[in-house]
Amino acid sequence: MTAETIYYAIGDVHGMAKSLEALHALVLADHERRGGKAAVIHLGDYVDRGPDSRGVIDLVMKLEKKAEGSRTLSVHSLLGNHEQMMLDAWDGGPGTAEEHWLMNGGSDALKSYTRGRDVDKRAQNSKEWRAAVDPAHIDWLRELPTMLVDETRKLVFVHAGIDPNTYPDCKDEIRIWTRSPRFFDPDRWPDRPELDGIRVIHGHTPTTDLAPDVGERRINVDTGAVYGGALTCVVLAPGEKADFLAV
Repeated sequence: MTAETIYYAIGDVHGMAKSLEALHALVLADHERRGGKAAVIHLGDYVDRGPDSRGVIDLVMKLEKKAEGSRTLSVHSLLGNHEQMMLDAWDGGPGTAEEHWLMNGGSDALKSYTRGRDVDKRAQNSKEWRAAVDPAHIDWLRELPTMLVDETRKLVFVHAGIDPNTYPDCKDEIRIWTRSPRFFDPDRWPDRPELDGIRVIHGHTPTTDLAPDVGERRINVDTGAVYGGALTCVVLAPGEKADFLAV
């Protein structure tokens, strides 16, 4: 990435594969129109709740593969809390972590791997759903970072947010889970040089009016795609105001 890079940051997808496919098409068309170098950043929460979690991961991995041979396009994907819940369920075996994931949209994700068959929450079904999930998807999830920072333009890309008291060293748990009132109110951020001029681009908390929440220090692009809102991408071009693409 360079100082001239155009960023396209996509909010929470939650299994809405058709919407993501359409939004990817808009992003690539916008990049072709603008020219120059572009970076697509997926802000996490690819899985759960919506109808096609498997398809979403396939689409993201496909775009990453496409960018590997490009001089003008890069793709970066971040970890969300729902991916972490899925990994915890996978690693933990039958029990609390598995039940927690299944009750928070994981059962919807599993249907995309089991061709629509319900996998109930009983422990004896653990082997069944593990056999259905693509292991390449699990490997991909394990490699996802929790934050991406452009130091030059002071842009911070993260799934949920940061801890203003400890940034940039805030824990991964904060980066993927926080809904701290202090983070959401930059006027309450402490006077720390690490925070000077930064702008945090995030999702995780659906905006109340299903429209982007845009401020000088924060942009929230979780516009509730899985709840009937749009799937939204913020476009950050050097020297320009934030623009948006949505489907």
